[in-house]
Amino acid sequence: MARGELLLHPIRLRLLQAFLGDRTLTTADLRAELPDVPVATLYRHVSVLADAGVLAVVGERKVRGAAERSYRLDLAAASVDSEDAAAMTADEHRRAFTTFAASLMADFDRYVTRAAPDGGSPDLAADRVGYRQAAVWLTDEEFDEMAADLAAVLTARMGNRPDGARRRRLVTTVHLPGD
Repeated sequence: MARGELLLHPIRLRLLQAFLGDRTLTTADLRAELPDVPVATLYRHVSVLADAGVLAVVGERKVRGAAERSYRLDLAAASVDSEDAAAMTADEHRRAFTTFAASLMADFDRYVTRAAPDGGSPDLAADRVGYRQAAVWLTDEEFDEMAADLAAVLTARMGNRPDGARRRRLVTTVHLPGD
């Protein structure tokens, strides 16, 4: 299976997102985080990701006679590198981006549903939720420098561990030419 096809399936993408933030999760944890995904579907996609080396088994224990495995995300295996991207056709890139954007919209919908279950307005400011688009005029070199700066800012914080005060947050970036 091609790397893009493996990673950008809607259910598998949600599974991968659940592991972001250096988390170790069992299938029971995943069922709790993705209650709308049928159990058989969840197990099937966890198996596909584990077989591909994207999820690594880091622990196993007996629970009511069955083996319960703990998984961690292998970030290197969970990446579409430039070689993989170069091998994708225009239509494959369109499908991959559509899956990515649909997943982002579904994440936002789940947030709104949790934050305002009565249908009222969620408090985006209190929850530190935002979405915006900006245009900047940059040479390729200036853009590369900005992208490196953004990566450094994120990388410096990706090592933070949960401590009771920290809340896991998803940060999404998309870079497109404006013309």
